[in-house]
Amino acid sequence: MDVRDADAGGRAGDGAEPPLVAAVRAGDIFLVKCLLEADKNYDEVSRAFGVAARAFRGDIAELLLTGGADAGQCAPHELPSLREAVDSGSPALVEALLDHSIRDRYPASELREMRDLARSWCEAGTEAELRRRTGSQEETVRTRVQDDTYYTIGELTLGATTVRDGHGAILTDLEELLGIRATFEELTARALAHDPDHTAWSRATILLSHRRDPQTWAATTALRTHTDPSHRLFGAELMRLTELFSDSDEDEVSVRAVEALTDWSAEETDTTVLTEVLHGLGSYAGPGAEAALLAHAGHPDAGVRQAVASGLGTRGEPAHLSDEARDALLALMADDDTDVRIAACHSAGTTAGRFGGKGDPALADAMAALLHHPQRRVRLVAVYGLALHQDERCVEAADRLGPPRPGFRAEEMACLDVAWRYKWRRDAVTSA
Repeated sequence: MDVRDADAGGRAGDGAEPPLVAAVRAGDIFLVKCLLEADKNYDEVSRAFGVAARAFRGDIAELLLTGGADAGQCAPHELPSLREAVDSGSPALVEALLDHSIRDRYPASELREMRDLARSWCEAGTEAELRRRTGSQEETVRTRVQDDTYYTIGELTLGATTVRDGHGAILTDLEELLGIRATFEELTARALAHDPDHTAWSRATILLSHRRDPQTWAATTALRTHTDPSHRLFGAELMRLTELFSDSDEDEVSVRAVEALTDWSAEETDTTVLTEVLHGLGSYAGPGAEAALLAHAGHPDAGVRQAVASGLGTRGEPAHLSDEARDALLALMADDDTDVRIAACHSAGTTAGRFGGKGDPALADAMAALLHHPQRRVRLVAVYGLALHQDERCVEAADRLGPPRPGFRAEEMACLDVAWRYKWRRDAVTSA
C-alpha cells in the first residue's frame, strides 16, 4: 500500500541518538525549534531531516530545511518515495522531497505521473479513494492537523491507514513545477473545496495573484459580487495579494486593486470578507486607503478592528498618518481585545519616522502604558514601538523581559533587537 500506515515513523534504536534526531523521532516540534535555535551540527540537522521525512512529518522536515538541513545528504533509500509522499496527501512532505537540492532525482516523466496521481485523488475525493484502496467500511476518523508552518489540512484515518486531504495543493505544486497553467476556474474550485486555512486555498491564491493578465483580473473582480461569501473572500484575498506582490504602489495592477478594495470596503456586509478587504488596504499607504480603514475603526467585530489597527500608517515613506488616524491608534491601543492592542501598538511604532526626532509623545505614552501588561507578547511589541520612537523607557522594559524564550527566538528577537540597538546608539553618543 502506498499510503501511510500506522507505524510509518519507525522506532528509535537502542543506542543513544543526537538530541535533535530523538526530538524529531518523538514528533516534539517545539523541542526541535529550541534545538535549532541553539548551536547545531548541520550533519545532524540533515540526518534529522531524513528521519522526519520517513515519519511523514512534512512540517518538521520543512522546519529542518529552514534550519539548514541539506536534503542532498540523504540517499534516495533514506527518504520515502515521491509516490508515497503524494499518496500521503501532505503538501509539506511533497514540497520537502522536491527541495532544490534533490529535485533532479525525479525525471519529468515521474513528475507527470505524480501529477496524474494527485489528480486522481482529487477527482475521486480523499475519503472515497481511501475506502477504495483499503476496502474498509469502518467509520472514518477525521481530524485537523498542522501540515506546514502556516496552514492546516484534514487528516483521515480508516483502520490502520491515514492520509491527508492536501492532494489539491499537491496537484497545484506539481503543475507549476511542470509548467502547466491550470485555469482560474480549476484553481478556484480546488481552493473552495476547503476553508481559507487549508493549504490548497493558499496555493491557489498565491499562484493566481502573480498572474497579471486581463483575464485573471476580470475573473477576480467578478468574485466581488458573488452571492456566496466564500467566493467573495477568495476574491478579496486575491486582490490583497495582487497589490502586495506588485513591484510598486504605482503599478497599474496595484492601483486598480487598491481602488477596487476601497470601494468594496464601503459595501461588504460579511465580517470575514470585510476583514480581508481591510487587510488589503493596510498594505497601501495613502489618504483614500486610510479613510476607508478609519470608517471601520469602531466596528463591533474585533477582527475588523484589528485589520484597521494593522493598516494605519504602516507603509510609505514617510508613512501617511492623519490626525484622525493618530487618534484612532490611540483609541485602539486601549481596545478590550489584546490582538487589537498589539496591532495598534505595532502600527504606532512604525509611524515614528513621520514625527522625526523622538517621535510622538502621545503615542509613546500609550505604548508605555502597555509595558506592564500581563501578556508578554504585548510588552514585547510595546518595547519595539518605543524603541522606534527613540523613547528611553524601552531600555528598562527590555531588560525586564530578558532574553528571548526558547522556541520563540525569531519572533521575540524582532522586538528586542530594536531596543538593544537603540541602547547601543544611546550609549555610543553618551561615551563620545
